[in-house]
Amino acid sequence: MTAAVETDRRAIETLGSALSGRDRPLVVAMPTLTLTPNQLGTEDNAADPNSAGKLRVPSEKTTLALADRGVRSSIVRIPPLVHGDGDTHGFVPSLIGIARKKGISAYIGTGANRWPAVHHLDVAHLFCLALEKAPAGSRFHAVADEGVPFRDIAVAIGQHLNLPVKSIDAKKASSHFGWLGDFASVDNPVSSALTHERLGWHPVHPSLIEDINQGYYFQR
Repeated sequence: MTAAVETDRRAIETLGSALSGRDRPLVVAMPTLTLTPNQLGTEDNAADPNSAGKLRVPSEKTTLALADRGVRSSIVRIPPLVHGDGDTHGFVPSLIGIARKKGISAYIGTGANRWPAVHHLDVAHLFCLALEKAPAGSRFHAVADEGVPFRDIAVAIGQHLNLPVKSIDAKKASSHFGWLGDFASVDNPVSSALTHERLGWHPVHPSLIEDINQGYYFQR
């Protein structure tokens, strides 16, 4: 993983070198999980080297530093839950697959930890706006739902699969959720108010729970 992240950072550096001094846009996706947990993250918050997404922090810093070299660089932080029709490999289908395999739709502890979410068509619109209008060295948040309690996600999945919804102990997170175990209890509420103000971006597509309740995630 560390090697892959360094490859990512070096790719950004290479792109920046090609664009240096030309005032050309470079928009790079980053996870909202680079923000400090347990508090509402804003666009003005720098990435936290102690966050769940800490491995991506060097890439974020590299992107923003390109502004000093004449690149109109910006980052768009994307939530763990990017949803919408056609989503087959994201966190939502992964959680559904785990629930089917384990026979329960689970959350950790009280399930009050919050995950931000956004529809993929709203994300695409934000990237277009950032390419067209983002000032150099700026940060934006592709967030529609500031923070959906993990338990609410588990309940929606459990209802559609007709499975019990249960709390599990944090010690069982890795064995139950697999690769998602390190993230399932993270509290990652994120605001996009400054993105709305600075770019005029306003998500218009269904919220996470509305999208899950449309049922197409369960027809595959």
